[in-house]
Amino acid sequence: MFCCSRNKSNSLSSRVNMSLKNKVAIVTGGSSGIGAAIAVAFTAEGAKVAIVARNETKLAEVAKECEKNGAEPLVIVADVSKEDDAQKIIETTLKKFGKLDILVNNAGIARSGSILDKDSLAKFDQVLATNLRSVVYLTHLAAPHIIETKGNIINMSSVAAIGVFAPNTFIYNTSKAALDHFTRCIALELAPKGVRVNNINPGPVKSDIVANTGADPAMQAMSWEMMKGKTALKRIGDPEEIADLAVFIASDKGRSITGSSIVSDNGTLLQ
Repeated sequence: MFCCSRNKSNSLSSRVNMSLKNKVAIVTGGSSGIGAAIAVAFTAEGAKVAIVARNETKLAEVAKECEKNGAEPLVIVADVSKEDDAQKIIETTLKKFGKLDILVNNAGIARSGSILDKDSLAKFDQVLATNLRSVVYLTHLAAPHIIETKGNIINMSSVAAIGVFAPNTFIYNTSKAALDHFTRCIALELAPKGVRVNNINPGPVKSDIVANTGADPAMQAMSWEMMKGKTALKRIGDPEEIADLAVFIASDKGRSITGSSIVSDNGTLLQ
């Protein structure tokens, strides 16, 4: 169930400065969690948003939340790991809005396993296809259009790119570490063209990522408690916190930030 809700104090009517007014943004993985929260926050800031995910039902719920901010998002049902779908995402957005200012590569999956497992390479290929290759391909497709608007790209990484917090997590951790370095490479390449590229590296954030690994409810609860215990502040982040950070980075308020990995982790890296 879509868990993001912007309270009245954060509604469109109460925001004096619409920092993303008339900007066009694509948000992948926009059907729940961080992606959904970013879509809602961006529309509250005046952006025209294309929300992308595989789950049409959940996307419809997020679209309703966006509409409360006075803007109807473009809903695109797609799997970012498929090249034809990636092309559809860019082409449909440009056809609808005529330009592209912001790409938020948020879609991601997690799979655990030991390097000794017989299916370790199959899991690795699956995760890398979504968490890294799709980002590279979407950036390849979107970059020429973002150069035209002097826009920016935000890649959703993780503190798992920086530290190892549990055994049997090499697949996800490796995908995010590679994503961080990809971001730095492309930030340097596109900086002369006026385009900024950044990572956000969240710690534990309330979402359905644990449920999507196939864990049963008891295992999910145990996982969240374990993650909470590994933060210095002893709390799990909310998707809206990451969304607010994304708004700042995507707007002109973040105009000097590029090639950065910005951590919001309740002190996970301090432990």
